[in-house]
Amino acid sequence: MNIFLTAIGTDSGKSVVSAILTEALQADYWKPIQAGFPTDTETVHQLLPTKKEKLEEAYLLKYPMSPHASANKEGVYVDLETIKIPSHKNENMIIEGAGGIMVPLNNKDMVIDIAEKFKLPVILVSNIYLGNINHTLLSINELKRRGLKLAGIVFNGDRNIDTENVILEHAEAPCLFHLPQLDEVTPDSIKRVAEEVRPQLYQLLNIENYA
Repeated sequence: MNIFLTAIGTDSGKSVVSAILTEALQADYWKPIQAGFPTDTETVHQLLPTKKEKLEEAYLLKYPMSPHASANKEGVYVDLETIKIPSHKNENMIIEGAGGIMVPLNNKDMVIDIAEKFKLPVILVSNIYLGNINHTLLSINELKRRGLKLAGIVFNGDRNIDTENVILEHAEAPCLFHLPQLDEVTPDSIKRVAEEVRPQLYQLLNIENYA
């Protein structure tokens, strides 16, 4: 299963969640579009307890800005049609988007268009803060409008049951897991969380080859 990981906004913890999912599902990891350094590919691979082959980005942009802005500054056009899923060794792959779902790639296409192009199920990271219900439900409504399957939500941050219940009621999708604030983000802590959530991930995502 190839799964597209996106979020309700920037700095949501997608890379940490990507590392957990990659480890838990024994998956490969790929970031199609990267803007700025260090890259999320480098960050995720540094956090992985189980080392994997690095898959090159389709577009590697210099500036830590939205892809369209960084590309414009470099005189590059991010062409959605040129983006192809690379061959990979494992049956599962986590594909991480840049920023939130409506971050522009160019003057026409958005990050979520990558998921739509490849008809990928989506995992949405909802980091908990004042206003996240609004941002999460707007993101969910856009996924529904596009006919994309929301495979599940990962809540990131201090637990807020009331907030989570409201979101899940409207999402019509499960909470895959809740990620509390980690004291340290290291391969050991990623492995610990991955082992905790692995059984429920395989069940909730309907992945049969649980090992």
